[in-house]
Amino acid sequence: MTDSNGTDTGGVTVHLRQGAPIPLDVSFNCHRGELLALVGPSGSGKSTVLRCIAGLNTPADGRVACNGVEWLNTERGLNRPPQKRSIGIVFQHYALFPHLSALDNVTAAMQHLPSSQRRLRALQLMRTVNLEGLELRRPHQLSGGQQQRVALARALAREPGILLLDEPFSSVDQTTRRKLQRELAALRGRMAHPIILVTHDVEEACMLADRICILHHGRGLQIGSPREILNQPRHKLAAHLVGLTNVFKGEVIEHQAEGNVTRLRWLDYELEARYCPSFRLGQAVHWVIPPRYILLHQRVRPSRGERENPVHGAIEELVVLGETASVTLAIDNRDDMPMSFNLPLHVVERNRLNAGDDVSVSLRGEGIHLMPPDPGDVEP
Repeated sequence: MTDSNGTDTGGVTVHLRQGAPIPLDVSFNCHRGELLALVGPSGSGKSTVLRCIAGLNTPADGRVACNGVEWLNTERGLNRPPQKRSIGIVFQHYALFPHLSALDNVTAAMQHLPSSQRRLRALQLMRTVNLEGLELRRPHQLSGGQQQRVALARALAREPGILLLDEPFSSVDQTTRRKLQRELAALRGRMAHPIILVTHDVEEACMLADRICILHHGRGLQIGSPREILNQPRHKLAAHLVGLTNVFKGEVIEHQAEGNVTRLRWLDYELEARYCPSFRLGQAVHWVIPPRYILLHQRVRPSRGERENPVHGAIEELVVLGETASVTLAIDNRDDMPMSFNLPLHVVERNRLNAGDDVSVSLRGEGIHLMPPDPGDVEP
């Protein structure tokens, strides 16, 4: 959000550029009350971006502004130190003071308040993060999840303009992780802070974030809502980085505006995809389909939906994972053309599916998304 002079008045704005030692080329904003997730594999620059916002790293070229106040402007020679930036930060390993109680860890971040107000405010924050009754315990007497919540309360104690979360759930077990994710989602409703979350877990980002920024080698590839990122990746590399493996090459052969359809030639098939007239006829494209848009033709009960983009193949791999089965299909029995999707276990059992079986599936046109070929087809 900016005023008439172009000055940031709400949330945080980030522009970072450099060639070395860690390449950066990323720009984004995060509004008040919004959670933006930085997602990418190890070494993609996620934590470096967070450290630049916090003032712990300085990029060769950049600008960071929060709530109308510039923290960094390399063009103007401005670089506020970390203690002069209104940030609350939760690190991966919490960094609590081991000799202090949970309450004193929170109080230690309140040097901006009169000493007479600190204890009451700290108690309020302990209640906010559901730690009432544990105020006097030291970090070693708390579970990993409880330590994480103390770290979050301490970050909020600074009354920050922005909250930075650096892989905050990575050190706890899966059950605690899910619980803390739910608590963060609930806590967001009581906060107006912009929140930036660093995570390598795409599923976590989709559950918690309003928008996702995909990073690769320090470069921002795409920013959008979880739905946009998963359904409309900008190119093949972005698709791979969010776990979409069903990426293939095809050729645009027809646009039908009246039917809201673009037709695509792939192998010996002609597929109907979402209408996308920006691609010219005859153009080579990449296309992607998320697994949920792949429907098995059931042997026991055919349906009308089987007429939509039917393709055929042999089950190359069938792996049971609890109540779900992961299926890899070799399209037209070609080893170089795998297509993966999931099925409920009861569907596998009812259709008596096994590795090696020949089956057919329908590819729902609304789920087929076209992408331009990447220059050089760079792999992640």
